[in-house]
Amino acid sequence: MSATRRLITAGLAGLTMFFLPTPAQATDGDLPPGRRILDHRVQPGETVTGLAVRYHAWTAELIAHNHLGASGGIRVGQHLEIPVVLSALPHHQSAHHHAAQHHAAAQHHSAPQHTQPAPAPPGTATVRRTVARTAVRHGVDPQLALAVSWQESGWQMGRRSDAGAIGAMQVLPGTGAWMSLYEGRRLHLHRLADNATAGVRLLRVLGDETGSRRHLVGAYYQGLGAVRSHGLYGETRHYVANVLAIKGRLEAGRPPA
Repeated sequence: MSATRRLITAGLAGLTMFFLPTPAQATDGDLPPGRRILDHRVQPGETVTGLAVRYHAWTAELIAHNHLGASGGIRVGQHLEIPVVLSALPHHQSAHHHAAQHHAAAQHHSAPQHTQPAPAPPGTATVRRTVARTAVRHGVDPQLALAVSWQESGWQMGRRSDAGAIGAMQVLPGTGAWMSLYEGRRLHLHRLADNATAGVRLLRVLGDETGSRRHLVGAYYQGLGAVRSHGLYGETRHYVANVLAIKGRLEAGRPPA
């Protein structure tokens, strides 16, 4: 995982806040805690689901807050108030993570140490089975999910990038918090099952928002907003080619590398 790639994807792994406008002044006491209202004017081609993806919001809350009805239909030029989920924002997650690290460091110096050896990470065969089963459960091509996981980590849960992406699917903490909204519970990225769930759910969301497999894979690497704004970067095209080649080998019953 290159440092350049992680700089590019600091807002995905993927989905940056590149599109965020200035926060609106409006508030709504009926919203759950931990939300921030943002104004948005609907542009051609936009959908409620796509806006929820872009702004790290929950589709059902966006629909309910704006009284869009069961269909969630929107029209060009319509003003929407988007209830962004603060815990799903990369910068919020990062601040929380650093605070937790500081607290843990203080405890380290003040509390007696009762260390236990860390459990061995799951083997690649276990990772492969878990990712494939998770993909099938969520309606994602299992060979594609496995190819992404191999490209990202070599099916190793012990991998962590210099940008903080975790585990076999190399999920950033902010993305994990965001995918937790879709799962309806907190996903713990250091656990194989939850890591696979976060990565697979992200693939499903990106698949709904992109028009081709190449752009789906590219958005996992580069970020959906950057793909829409700039197309695939040169480094991203190389990444996509690798993932699709791995997928082809897996489909042919061959090892990934």
